[in-house]
Order: sequence, then C-alpha cells, then structure tokens
Amino acid sequence: MARIKDARPYLFLIAILIVVADRLSKLWIVAHIKSGEAITVIPHVFRLTHVLNTGAAFSMFEGGQHQQLVLNVLIGFSALVAVVILGVIVKAGRAFSLMTVSLALILGGAAGNLYDRMHLHYVVDFLEVHIVHYHWPDFNVADSAICVGACLLLLEMLRPQKTSDH
Repeated sequence: MARIKDARPYLFLIAILIVVADRLSKLWIVAHIKSGEAITVIPHVFRLTHVLNTGAAFSMFEGGQHQQLVLNVLIGFSALVAVVILGVIVKAGRAFSLMTVSLALILGGAAGNLYDRMHLHYVVDFLEVHIVHYHWPDFNVADSAICVGACLLLLEMLRPQKTSDH
C-alpha cells in the first residue's frame, strides 16, 4: 500500500465535503420544511425541524438586545478559528493523524456555520433529538462535524504519547 506523501489535499477535501453536506442539507430543509415546523422521523426521539438560530451554539445569546453585536462576535470568532485551523493544517497536515482529521472536521463545520452567519445572519438548525426526558437543542451538519472533531481532538490529547529513547 502506497503512503500518502502529503495529506493536506485530503484534509481540505474532508473540510470541503463537510461544507457541501452542510449547505445541501440546509437548502433541503429550507425547501421542504417551513420555519418553525418539523417532520417526525422517530416518534419521541428524532425530528427534522427548521429553526433559525441567531445565537451561538445551542442557541446561547439568542434573542437579546445586542443581536448585531452577537452576530459580529460570532462571525469574527468563527473566522479566527477557521484561519488558525487552516494554518495548523498547512503547517502540520502532511500526515493523516487523529489530530489532523479532527481539525479538518472542525474547519469544515466552522466554515459551514460561518457561511450562514455571513450570508443569512443566522444559522439553520434542523436536527432535533430527544433522549428520554432530555431535549437536545437543535443542531446541523456543521455542528455535528465540530463536535465529532472536538471529541476526536480530546481523545488524541488524552491518548498516551509514545516516548522516544535517544
């Protein structure tokens, strides 16, 4: 099996595929479900919804007096995260690793939600999950990629590191 000399194109492809999946899924939701309505997929467990999130993750800071400030801060923070992760991938992304794949997922998710905030001034959320009596806040493909990427990054950080004997 041939080794990949440079994983960066593939890592950027992962990020791009996340953005494309995020955009296509949001466009489908907007075209098929009216804002504020839902389609039940698994009763009492999972619904497809159409929610306009003007706040941060899990609708934090939504509906306050300073919505424009919140939007600007979220755009700035998302852009900063995307640029920093892009730089890390360019510098350290020659090889596939749990870290580089997790960063690609986070980059794609950040870019997907950044697109919404910049062009729509809100993020389209559409995945609603209920677990017993707990209602998880609505989320989307970009949010999922960010969460999976963050969990993988945490696993990588907690994993025992190999020590090299000199």
